[in-house]
Amino acid sequence: MIGLKGRLNVIDNSGALVAECINVLKVKTKKKSTGFATVGDEIVCVINRARPISQTPNFATAASNVQKVRRGDVRRAVVVRTKKPIMRPDGRIVRFDDNACVLLNNKSEMVGTRISGVVSSELRDAPGGTGEGGRWAKVLSLAQKIV
Repeated sequence: MIGLKGRLNVIDNSGALVAECINVLKVKTKKKSTGFATVGDEIVCVINRARPISQTPNFATAASNVQKVRRGDVRRAVVVRTKKPIMRPDGRIVRFDDNACVLLNNKSEMVGTRISGVVSSELRDAPGGTGEGGRWAKVLSLAQKIV
């Protein structure tokens, strides 16, 4: 459960390392929307730590390593892992070591092009969207491992 001022690791290659939650967006499909975000919820966050931007004029490497976000940027993100234990329908309880997110733009598309790390399979069942994987199918397809 991610609330106000909750810190999350950013696991995509957008250039951000740590983000802080400043708002949990309401989910219209949930009957009772609390002020906390779980896996699959969209949040608004501010970037607390980002990778440094190199000042080298080498254009060959600079084009491939373009940092898409800076420290202090306000972005949307989707929560992909939480420390709070999640009970699955078959009775298993899953808990991760950290809270993690993937940054989004205003159209709810991923900012980065890769995802490093594990993503929770509850993202498949997240409300909103139709089809295989639902709303976050792109996040699930780019993830290295889904647990």
